[in-house]
Amino acid sequence: MSATSLTDTQGIIAIAAIVVAACSAIGCLALARALRRVRGAQQVVLGEGSERDVIAHSAALQEAFEDLREYVGDVALRLEGRLDAAERGLAGAISRRALVRYDAYNELSGQQSVSIALLDDHGSGVVLSCIHHRDQARVYAKQVREGNGELELSPEEEQAVSQALGATQAVASATGPDE
Repeated sequence: MSATSLTDTQGIIAIAAIVVAACSAIGCLALARALRRVRGAQQVVLGEGSERDVIAHSAALQEAFEDLREYVGDVALRLEGRLDAAERGLAGAISRRALVRYDAYNELSGQQSVSIALLDDHGSGVVLSCIHHRDQARVYAKQVREGNGELELSPEEEQAVSQALGATQAVASATGPDE
């Protein structure tokens, strides 16, 4: 090759082809390096030894999220049913109570007699009265339905029922200083 062959058309095309080939080789090396970095980042996301690509991994994640959403929805429905059953069960539980102390026989014995009302949200339940005397103690139980005794209630039992219906917890004395 002579110096004149580099300046003619064929030489210029050959030099341009060499420059384009060198640029292409450098570009291919840069792309290979970038691809190696991307695959390394994929391995961090996908895990070592994974045969899947990012798209397959994303599809698997989407499917797992849909399965999880369905499972959580099923659990929420079951929990809602259990909560409804628990709320229905609690409606009959004792939620209102009151205690009234009094001296049944006016013996100045320190108000040892008591009437206790134990009622649910509907005002139904029992009133227990324990009448203390020097020689004996008697216990009476009376059923209450919707705030009314099935048997006639004593004034202290009435007071216990009305206090229980007026508040969730009331402790008072029928003859005490707080009246």
